[in-house]
Amino acid sequence: MRFAFTDDQLAFRDAARDLLEKQCGPEAVRAAWKDESAGYDPGLWRRLAEMGVLGALAPEAAGGLGLSELDLVLVLEESGRAAMPGPLVEHAAVAVPLLASSSRGRQWLEGAVAGQVLVTVGLGGPDSPVPWAEQADVVLLADGDSVKAVPAPPAVDRRASVDRSRRAARLDRAVAYEAVLDDTVLADTPPADSPLAGADVGLAFDRGALATAAQLLGLSERLIEMTVDYAKARHQFGVPIGSYQAVKHHLANALLRVEFARPCVYRAAYSIAHLDPDRSRDVSLAKAYANEAASLSARVALQCHGAIGYTYEHDLHLWMKRVWALRVAWGDTAFHRSRVAAAILGPA
Repeated sequence: MRFAFTDDQLAFRDAARDLLEKQCGPEAVRAAWKDESAGYDPGLWRRLAEMGVLGALAPEAAGGLGLSELDLVLVLEESGRAAMPGPLVEHAAVAVPLLASSSRGRQWLEGAVAGQVLVTVGLGGPDSPVPWAEQADVVLLADGDSVKAVPAPPAVDRRASVDRSRRAARLDRAVAYEAVLDDTVLADTPPADSPLAGADVGLAFDRGALATAAQLLGLSERLIEMTVDYAKARHQFGVPIGSYQAVKHHLANALLRVEFARPCVYRAAYSIAHLDPDRSRDVSLAKAYANEAASLSARVALQCHGAIGYTYEHDLHLWMKRVWALRVAWGDTAFHRSRVAAAILGPA
């Protein structure tokens, strides 16, 4: 059995990292904080479409790459590492496979793959804010066990986030739906006797939670790297602060959490890609571990940076606040731990 990623998957990751390093540095993230319209870089979005990232999970017939979540997970990790602004999770990881698996949804699919149609999803309750709802051309909303597609729905009000580059708005769910995705949303849904039959909203939620967990891995890695660099350069009492054992222990503990979370995230990607009956358990374990790893990495980074880490002028807060926003997105730690417990022990 092969446990490593393929050369093609690693090359896809490396290409994404190279693009993001060139076009999504800290200055680009800061610009997204100040941009009151799009909140992300349309030029970078088009480049991601040209590279195939936006359509990675779409079939080749629609202009996509026909890949799986296992192929996309490393790219999502890189987007977290760059703190990339934009609805990559909602659009590429969740909405595109939903559109691809519905005959009515395919009217937007090619545009979504090409980066010409922006799609986001809202799978929470009626009052839950929807990420990037104001910027989207189409919003996919959960309605019981099915999904409804609402082209350019009016936003009721914006919802502020601690991460100002992550936009969200509450929608009026009573608005008339112009188009509804098929009740049998997933073309790859197993037969009716399978435990996954009809789990359309559940699978979409799992994709979102997995993608967010992957981004949290990348954020954690970048926070640790930033802190190591700072600890080497910052001197106190004539020596780098990184030479002190206490600082080393903090960073080692954070790295250990990240390395424990990483295989959980990769396993969850495998489970979704292969429609494993236990995929929800695996996804929840991954999201819970990624939440904890990212939270610890952010706390350690802030502690080791000291007073400079609290300032708006330093780049640290851009990554730290993205962690704070994503650790509660697509289910917080308590929610996912409860799902793991229920999967192992049965309902309470």
